[in-house]
Amino acid sequence: MIRTRFAPSPTGFLHVGGIRTALFAYLVAKQANGQFVLRFEDTDKKREVPGSAEHLIASLKSLGIDYDEGPDKPGEYGPYIQSERIDTYKQWAQKLIDSGCAYADPYTAEEIQAFRDKSQAAKRAFLFREYRPENPPEWDGSQPLRFKAEPKSYSYHDEIFGDVTTNAEVVDDFILYKSDGYPTYNFAHIVDDAEMHISHVIRGQEFISSMPNYLALYEALGLELPVFAHMPHILNEQGNKKLGKRDGAKDVLDYIRDGYLPEALVSFIATMGWNDGTEQEVFTKQELIDKFSLSRVQKSGARFDEKRLLWVNGHFIRELSLEELYGRVEFFWPEAAKKADEAYKKQVLALAQDRLKTLKDLPGLTSYFFEEPTRNEELISGNKQLAKLSTDEIHGLLEAAHDALSQSEWTPEAIQDALNKLLETTGQKPGILFSLIRIVTTWAAFSPQLNDTLALLGKDKTLSRLQSF
Repeated sequence: MIRTRFAPSPTGFLHVGGIRTALFAYLVAKQANGQFVLRFEDTDKKREVPGSAEHLIASLKSLGIDYDEGPDKPGEYGPYIQSERIDTYKQWAQKLIDSGCAYADPYTAEEIQAFRDKSQAAKRAFLFREYRPENPPEWDGSQPLRFKAEPKSYSYHDEIFGDVTTNAEVVDDFILYKSDGYPTYNFAHIVDDAEMHISHVIRGQEFISSMPNYLALYEALGLELPVFAHMPHILNEQGNKKLGKRDGAKDVLDYIRDGYLPEALVSFIATMGWNDGTEQEVFTKQELIDKFSLSRVQKSGARFDEKRLLWVNGHFIRELSLEELYGRVEFFWPEAAKKADEAYKKQVLALAQDRLKTLKDLPGLTSYFFEEPTRNEELISGNKQLAKLSTDEIHGLLEAAHDALSQSEWTPEAIQDALNKLLETTGQKPGILFSLIRIVTTWAAFSPQLNDTLALLGKDKTLSRLQSF
């Protein structure tokens, strides 16, 4: 049975790197009809952020990354919060003590620093095992418990990086249990994975450097190795460093609040560093489940491309039926739309749908349908072609447009015919005439197709706005 897990620490929000790790683990499990487990690794109490666990759960659920077992979905192998599993870790720690593979660390922080200084003076890497106490005290929980390492080389296979052989010299006596009564991540996650029957350990590449110590611990505990897959970093837009908060590593719930669709985020995140070998650029969740493979995850870092995310989001918005889209935009309408009836709002939404890149764009694309827009002459002066027109020329074109449209029937087709004839009579280019009419009737930077916009605005409102300049 394939069982994967996502095991974050509740120390902050979930950004795209964490989401990708969770998503890939989810896809591996679902593809094999296996289970995907959520576990909280909360043994570093100093870094824990109140409310973070609830936030992480909300983030996964908002994207439809549904776990089969977790803190709020009890299963056979719970509990799924490390601080609730202390007795289990103590039992495994005692096994290591009994087999001579762990010992109590009697040194003070000052003594350990002196050892570090001594190694630095000798110009060699500090290894705790070189200062291992000859007669360590019996471990009573008040001192750190350390693993007793045997320097040796290990080999393992990584589903992304291939076959890896580690250097014997890097294996060291790392801490299994801290003096605060909590196990370290390095110890607890291996115990948890074993007890929860996790078949695939999928996590970030920052853990690769710790693999020699992990492999030594697996060996000492007599555990079978799971399948390992270490995810390359997600890089900033320039591709020159790991993505950080300053580069756009936002809270995933902020993306939802900013009008990004969950399915667009899932498709975008999945394709950062993975493809199915075809030219396909966007994927539904089911397509990802069907096509995903760890073997096609690239070894190099994946660049975070905000423009591509916008494009993907726009694609998924256009794919929605009008009814589906209407159900998604409830909280994004401009304030003035609250009094409008549903039928009219759906007509407006149908016009705006093709232009929406995020749902948050809705007010800017539609507010002029519900209230008189605020005049912004910078839209004219900032337009290279319109800025060349004199005030008299602008008034002349708007007057001609008013006269032509006042005689037109009020359907999109008739309005377009009137606009085309107006091009002939004025001798103007569409980029000048149509842009001017669009700006004066909407005072918006963008709008749907002009004839459709005017048709929905209504004849009286259109003519009034043409005269108001």
